[in-house]
Amino acid sequence: MRPIHLAPSILSADFARLAAHVEEALDAGADFIHVDVMDGHFVPNITIGPLIVEAVRPVADRRGAVVDVHLMIERPERYLADFARAGADILTVHVETCPHLHRTVQAIRELGVRPGVTLNPATSLTTLDEILPYVDLVLIMSVNPGFGGQSYIPTSTAKIARLRAMLDAIGSTAELEVDGGIKPGNAAEVVAAGATVLVAGSAIFGGALSVAENVAAFQAALT
Repeated sequence: MRPIHLAPSILSADFARLAAHVEEALDAGADFIHVDVMDGHFVPNITIGPLIVEAVRPVADRRGAVVDVHLMIERPERYLADFARAGADILTVHVETCPHLHRTVQAIRELGVRPGVTLNPATSLTTLDEILPYVDLVLIMSVNPGFGGQSYIPTSTAKIARLRAMLDAIGSTAELEVDGGIKPGNAAEVVAAGATVLVAGSAIFGGALSVAENVAAFQAALT
């Protein structure tokens, strides 16, 4: 049985009390911090940069958590070193933005960071065939990237299962991460399909319950 990791997305956190919000999630049992970086070009939103990664790094260090940075940006190779210096443990890039994907993945690893790749919901898994042996994480987007709070695309479950089969066929130990519309109600389905890292934003940092109660709901759903 593979360990399952919960990765709260700070996109939905309260930035006025970001450190406290992240600490609540980690103290409750989450062990990744997911940072969504958007440039207003590849996706229709602008979010955060290396300074926020630098700000959450000490919180992660105190809790032994992984800082998981998802670059939804054009020409991500321009900023890899900046995010590595800021404290990213994982840098994930989109196949759609990297015409020289192997070179980008290699550059991430040379910076001492674990490389990840991801693709949009309508992008075929065949685009990953040549890069899977070289990455430590593969991210399935189960919504169209750009904004938090969207609903899970139901066909993503079959796509996760196909990716799990691809990873297993080459003996890969890469994490299989899923991001978009993940809630306690579908978490078990996603894990059963083969996911090992669940990204959740509004389902952890939103709603009437506390962050700790929301994390506990995920843990109960996966028990």
